[in-house]
Amino acid sequence: MQLGGVPMELAGILGEKNGFHAFESALHFFPSNDSPSSVGLDDWNSDSGWRSEFGELADGCLFFAEDVFGGQFCLKDGRVWQFDPETGELTLLGESLEEWAAAVLGDFAFLTGHPVAREWQLLHGPLPANMRLVPKVPFVLGGPFSVSNLSPMDSERAMRVRGNLARQISNLADGEKIRLVTGEGL
Repeated sequence: MQLGGVPMELAGILGEKNGFHAFESALHFFPSNDSPSSVGLDDWNSDSGWRSEFGELADGCLFFAEDVFGGQFCLKDGRVWQFDPETGELTLLGESLEEWAAAVLGDFAFLTGHPVAREWQLLHGPLPANMRLVPKVPFVLGGPFSVSNLSPMDSERAMRVRGNLARQISNLADGEKIRLVTGEGL
């Protein structure tokens, strides 16, 4: 069931805690509305925003949270998915937000990128609001999950850049060669 366009389970969480960061900013849960420190669900899910770069890859998704690398968590078809911003691929994480939360708590290091986020912040200070750590060499193209391969970038811009990449590679077979073309550098 939905409440004002937001599924009741998500509305319940937002009623308790309207947006938050966890695991030393490695997990960002969007608030219901824009605030000085975070973009809200409506703007984050706007078809005229970053989603336009992903085309049909983002269709039917309600994005509600993101990991430190900008990997998205979304609701689609009544289930909770992880959305890879470099490929547009969806990975099922649970049948409910409760199952998603249990999965995140059970493997927060992998699902949020916490160890790398912590290491980066120890070297560079706290990650500013609305920023994610984006790989200089995309992970899908062999870039390492290491601090030396990461740069802070505004979440919206990071998603736009990687949407371009995801569309370019979405129909390629594994191992197929590509020529990376970007409008903005990673």
